[in-house]
Amino acid sequence: MKGLILAAGRGTRLRPLTHTRPKPVIRVAGRPIIHYALDNLKDAGVREIGIVVSPDTRTDVQAALGGVEGARVTYILQEQPQGLAHAVRVARGWLGDDPFVLYLGDNLFERGIAPFVQAFDRGGPAAVVALARVEDPRQFGVAEVAGGRILRLVEKPERPPSDLAVAGVYVFGPRIHRVIEDLEPSARGEYEITDAIQRLIDGGHEVQGLPIEGWWKDTGRAEDLLDANRLLLANVEPKNEGRVEESRLIGRVVIEAGAVVRRSTVMGPALIAAGSRVEDAFVGPFTAVGPGAEVRGSEVEYSIVADRAVIENVPTRLQECVIGVGARVTSREGLPRAHRLVLGDASRVEIG
Repeated sequence: MKGLILAAGRGTRLRPLTHTRPKPVIRVAGRPIIHYALDNLKDAGVREIGIVVSPDTRTDVQAALGGVEGARVTYILQEQPQGLAHAVRVARGWLGDDPFVLYLGDNLFERGIAPFVQAFDRGGPAAVVALARVEDPRQFGVAEVAGGRILRLVEKPERPPSDLAVAGVYVFGPRIHRVIEDLEPSARGEYEITDAIQRLIDGGHEVQGLPIEGWWKDTGRAEDLLDANRLLLANVEPKNEGRVEESRLIGRVVIEAGAVVRRSTVMGPALIAAGSRVEDAFVGPFTAVGPGAEVRGSEVEYSIVADRAVIENVPTRLQECVIGVGARVTSREGLPRAHRLVLGDASRVEIG
C-alpha cells in the first residue's frame, strides 16, 4: 500500500495567508498540517508516500518535511493543478499497480485513517471512501449510500442527495487508473475524482463508503484553522522545556525548548513554540505561538500566531486571530490618532 498526499493546490479560500505559502504547511497546534497527514499514513502502516506538489509549493513543502522519519517520501510535480483525478494521473508512474491511499494534504482526522486501509485490505471493494456528516453538504462531494455501498457521488450539488460529505481520504486499487485515462474535464475545467469513482460504480464495481471516527476538519477557511487548532490543543500534555520567569502557567501548557516566558500568564491549552518570546503578556486558551514569534505587552486568545510574527503593546485583547508569518501587530502612539494598515487581498480586519 502506498500513500499519495496532494499538496499542489493554491488554497485560494485562505488568502492572503496562502499568497506566500501553501495551505498544507500552515501550522496548527504548532505543526504544519501536512505533518498530521504523514503521521496518519504511517500509523496505518503506509511507508511509501508520494507528495504531489506544484512549482509554487514544492520548496515550501519540502522544507516543512525536512528530516521526516519512518517513511520513504517521493515528490511528484504537477505543473498545473487540474483536479484530484489529474493528480492521480500525474502520479501514475510512481504508483504502478499498487493499491494506494489518496489523502488531501489540508485535511485533519482525529482518529487517523487506519479503518479505511483495513476495510480495503479485507478484500472486495474497488475503492473505499471516507464519509462525514455535515450541516451544508453543498460545499463538498456528496454520497448517496445504501448498505455501506456508495450508489452515487455528486460534486458540490445544489440539491444534495444526503448529508454525507466525502471527507478527504480515498483508498483505491489499480482499476481507478483505467477510469481516469478516459475521464473528461468537468464544467469547472477539472478532472474530478468524484466523476472517476462514479464511473467505477457505473461499471459494476463496489465502492464502499465508511463513516469517519471522531472529528474531521477540512481547513479551507480561517475559521477552520482556528477550530482545528482548538481541537488539537485540547489534547496536549503539559510540558515546560523553555525558560519561564515570574510567570504563571495554568492548565495544559507546552513551552518548547528555547522559548522564553517572562512576567506573563499563559492559560492552557496553549503552545509556545521554540525560539518564541512572551513578555508582560497574557496568552489565553487555545492559542499557539509559532517559532520565533513575539508577544509583548499584549493579550491574545483563541488564535494562531505564526512563525516570526510580532504582537507588541496592543491595548485591546486579540481574539480569533490568525496572524501570518512575519506579520506585525503593534500600537501607534502620538498624533494623528489613526489606524495604519497594510493588508493583502481578501484580508479581514475588525476595529472597535
